[in-house]
Amino acid sequence: MKRVFLLLTACVCLIANAQDRITGKQFATRSEVIAQNGMACTSQPIATQVAIDILKKGGNAIDAAIAANAVLGLVEPTGNGIGGDLFAIIWDAKTEKLYGLNASGRSPKSLNVEYFRDNGYKKIPSFGPLPVSVPGCVDGWFEMHNRFGKMKMKEILNPAITYAKDGFPVTELIAYYWKRNAEILKQYPNFSTVYMPNGKAPAKGEIFRNPYLANTLEKISKGGRDAFYKGDIAKTIAKYMKQNGGFLSYNDLATHKSEWVEPISVNYRGYDVWELPPNGQGTAALQMLNILEKYNIREMGFGSKEYVHHFVEAKKLAFEDRAKFYADPDFAKIPIAKLISDSYADKRRALINPEKAAKSFDAGELEQGNTIYLTVADKYGNMVSLIQSNYRGMGSGMTPDNLGFVLQDRGELFNITDDNHMNAYKPGKRPFHTIIPAFITKDGKPWVSFGLMGGSMQPQGHVQIVINMIDFDMNLQEAGDAPRIRHDGSSQPTGEKMKNGGVVQLENGFNYNVIRELMKMGHKVSYSNGGYGGYQAIMVNNKTKVYFGASESRKDGQSAGY
Repeated sequence: MKRVFLLLTACVCLIANAQDRITGKQFATRSEVIAQNGMACTSQPIATQVAIDILKKGGNAIDAAIAANAVLGLVEPTGNGIGGDLFAIIWDAKTEKLYGLNASGRSPKSLNVEYFRDNGYKKIPSFGPLPVSVPGCVDGWFEMHNRFGKMKMKEILNPAITYAKDGFPVTELIAYYWKRNAEILKQYPNFSTVYMPNGKAPAKGEIFRNPYLANTLEKISKGGRDAFYKGDIAKTIAKYMKQNGGFLSYNDLATHKSEWVEPISVNYRGYDVWELPPNGQGTAALQMLNILEKYNIREMGFGSKEYVHHFVEAKKLAFEDRAKFYADPDFAKIPIAKLISDSYADKRRALINPEKAAKSFDAGELEQGNTIYLTVADKYGNMVSLIQSNYRGMGSGMTPDNLGFVLQDRGELFNITDDNHMNAYKPGKRPFHTIIPAFITKDGKPWVSFGLMGGSMQPQGHVQIVINMIDFDMNLQEAGDAPRIRHDGSSQPTGEKMKNGGVVQLENGFNYNVIRELMKMGHKVSYSNGGYGGYQAIMVNNKTKVYFGASESRKDGQSAGY
């Protein structure tokens, strides 16, 4: 018995020692990836390798980002595709400047809010033809390419076309979400034909092919963006939508255009954190950082009750403004400068009780915002922060004939109950958007290109990444691997109000004593396995010209450099 006991003890010790790390935090999954000539970080290894291949062939970061996005639309249809929208922040090494691209689509011009009311809708449905808005992704690719690209689009899209024809093995997490989406979306015309070969969603390791998507991408590679918005593809989409009770028309597609926008920023402890202005929600991350900057976060300590409490309360405040003010700037005058001003942050911060959780907050009063994220950097110094999505995983379920992709359901996020709301539904309007790329500069130089996808988790995740690096001295990988906080239940741009303070979701890794203290402060605390986002990031050392890459341990992704 004694020998058995000693053997078991030795085994336990070996297991414990195997979990120790020579460097880095205990929760870190691996060290950072480090390279000189280029770096790519995406949520699927095939896409990462395609981006690296493009860089090695002489393409730049913009070319590689487009190529990776095209591949992700094939291999990770549970988060993105050419039926969705795109946003990007690009650091151009030549001009040493950040550029913002809003490639989100608008609502059908022939669909009015009266249709929803006359048919008894209290909100726009999540699936089917009614939440479909114009897909902005393809136009976004060509805007990026026309302004900054280097290789020909035929070369850029060829890897996606080849994988679509020849097939690829489905990865574990994508297979999981694919099955969940298919159970809901199989009722919609053509979805099962494209995405459920042999009558079911492909399992982990199964080879999946999408010849319809290969043909569509070939047409785009030869005919440019007009092949999608003005050619046979647009006609097919319009015909399909009309046959199936939808309103998206050929004219909606033919008149679509993306918009180059000025990124907005706040300075957090000497670092400029950049987001895109509404109709996205990036402003919320900046508002949260402004509120939190006046607290000694470092002294509170990572994972402490003080830090979690103040983070959650700042989130509640920012998200009430998010619900009220963030919308399409073409239809509403949004007071962005005041929302991210220091004086406004001071007023909002004063509402936080350091000892007690708030059950509700009102939006501020001012005078008269599933998915994939990827980032790529090249040897020239260009960096791309890109996010792209269908919304709700695989989108609306509406799958046009023989095109190989699903149309997005972003229109669900309009408000149809209040005509005076900034995000009120109107024809030809861009809906409130959740997907947001981010960037950090230091003294006017690029530092980190990053993003963290996942609905309302995104601004919360952005803030945690910034704080993890700047206040808690974590490296790029540790900052993404650290246990995350997610607060659910804030008021929404669609009209829902926060009830009883919402719920604080904590990922495994927070001390139970901290959770107990948070509950004493009035927080409702719960554990959740998922919904904490998908993170990718690239950091540059401007002195040594070395890139550091990090990829999300909660996804199937990969960082790689050369």
